[in-house]
Amino acid sequence: MLSAEGVPLRRRYYSESSGSDLDDDEMIRGYEVDKEKYVTITDEELEKLAPEKSRDIDLRRFVDQESIPPIYFERGYFLTPAGETEKAYRLLARTMDDSGRVGIGTFVMRAKEYLVAIFSENEILRLQTLRFPDEVRSASDVGLPKKKKVDKSAVARFEKLITKHSQTKLPTTELEDEETAKVLKFVKSKQSRGKDVIETEEGESDQGNVVDIMEVLKRNLRH
Repeated sequence: MLSAEGVPLRRRYYSESSGSDLDDDEMIRGYEVDKEKYVTITDEELEKLAPEKSRDIDLRRFVDQESIPPIYFERGYFLTPAGETEKAYRLLARTMDDSGRVGIGTFVMRAKEYLVAIFSENEILRLQTLRFPDEVRSASDVGLPKKKKVDKSAVARFEKLITKHSQTKLPTTELEDEETAKVLKFVKSKQSRGKDVIETEEGESDQGNVVDIMEVLKRNLRH
């Protein structure tokens, strides 16, 4: 977002009562325990509760891939071996490929512990962060009506329609972001014509630390 003068805008916190902007030392954290009722927590208290920093992935058990509902999947990352762990990496990936099992474990990133599932596809390990049960909404949460009986003849017609338009694999063309492509094409067109191009002053870089998700694959699995 830019101002009308082409200056990049920045989000800030302000007090609704005074209307004034707040500095970091004027803000505290609070956990809402009831409507408009909070328990305050300091940064020091949160640091004491934070999980111990580690670059290991703690594998706890293996489950069938089909047993994990897709709704629990969040973000995916490729895992690579580090140092002298390539042999262990390949052994684990090959075994998981053959068994069709998925590893369940935890790892810590940016002072937060994540529940993860580790998949093996063609002997390449992929990590998928998982949502916790309290982060997943149920059908009743969104107010869906109760199930109604459907006419069998209507079901048969839809089955024929689905079969007619079915394919064994998802076409990669279906994964293209057409809307973003149109916007990007339009932006480049305006840039090439020198229209509505604004140059801003270079500000301070706000790049966070890049975290290597898996530097060491944990060798000892919990029994």
